[in-house]
Amino acid sequence: MAEIKVPTLGESVSEATVAQWLKKEGDPVEADEPIVELETDKVTLEVNAPEAGVISKIVAGEGDSVEVGAILGEIGAANDSKPQAAKAETPKKAEKAAPSANDDDDEEKLSPAVRKLVDEHGLDPSKIEGTGKGGRLLKEDVQNFIEEHGKYAEEAPTQAVSTHPVKEDKPVREAGEREERVRMTRLRQRISERLKEAQNTAAILTTFNEVDMGAVMDLRKEYKEHFEKKHGVKLGFMSFFVKACVNALKEIPAVNAEIDGDEIIYKNYYDLGVAVSTPQGLVVPVVRDCDSKSMAQIEKDINDVGARAREGKIQIDEMTGGTFTITNGGVFGSLVSTPILNTPQSGILGMHKIQQRPVVMPDGSIQARPMMYLALSYDHRIIDGKEAVTFLVRIKDAIEDPQRLLLDI
Repeated sequence: MAEIKVPTLGESVSEATVAQWLKKEGDPVEADEPIVELETDKVTLEVNAPEAGVISKIVAGEGDSVEVGAILGEIGAANDSKPQAAKAETPKKAEKAAPSANDDDDEEKLSPAVRKLVDEHGLDPSKIEGTGKGGRLLKEDVQNFIEEHGKYAEEAPTQAVSTHPVKEDKPVREAGEREERVRMTRLRQRISERLKEAQNTAAILTTFNEVDMGAVMDLRKEYKEHFEKKHGVKLGFMSFFVKACVNALKEIPAVNAEIDGDEIIYKNYYDLGVAVSTPQGLVVPVVRDCDSKSMAQIEKDINDVGARAREGKIQIDEMTGGTFTITNGGVFGSLVSTPILNTPQSGILGMHKIQQRPVVMPDGSIQARPMMYLALSYDHRIIDGKEAVTFLVRIKDAIEDPQRLLLDI
């Protein structure tokens, strides 16, 4: 018999939610075959079978919160296991637990994480509304209840209390006939928390500029075939902007720093996050040591982490520790926007759609040029306006004269 356990989830991540069982009790599995999906506040990851056999027992049901090292289920040998009959849905936990909020079903059980939280705070689980599958009580339900009502007391109302976020203690609005209420994924909840955290903790200001993309576009057109033939990757715009950002960050180190209490941490390395839109939400994988990599390697790294992020195969440690972020809303047609900081970073560059616009040239003539608006959102607590403007001008200078990137000036 082999136990299926929650693997190490990465830096600062201690728990996950069982998103979906890919196998049910009684199903045969091969070693290293994906059998269950876990969802953390950063990524969705698959847990593989530790050995071949048969799923003899599922301990953690879909929607349960589980901690690192917790047992998800068991695998028995095909010739000696006696799995339960296959079920249409993932079975509930078999371990002994306190009853959940559903008093009509004595078989409904609390997960260990939920039971521990309920016991620690002296709560009556029957007074908390469960939002998990089949009305199961989730850890988030208990946490939300505690945040809104504190520890359960005798004077607390006896009816079940909704754990959905509400304003001014107003009851949750029921979904209409043409509406659907869907619980936010753990990733979407985390995105919401981080965005609100950025607004609450940083003094965010945005400065704008525009850049003529003509020189870079001409350079790409001239060398793209040779570049791809030699390096096996297409020459995109992102490597130019990454290199331009590295040079600007070296000149304006405050943009590459972060605030920690009453101190400033200046980072002498350049790990740039590149925002990627995935079906699960926006994630920001990090390309490490951009100052020491060639443009070809940067393009390869961006393509690699971007593809794996969209497939849900990115690792958690690949999305932590970035010093600065680049986001390109232009791929979706955005003309201009004010990007929000990726805390605890102090700056983020927003790229936008390339659009032909009339531009007055140095000789006084008017030409249609491929222009892009740039936006730098920054934490005004650590970065002054002069530094922010200078940083963006350095980006503009490098992109309009890309030879500067080759000369590192």
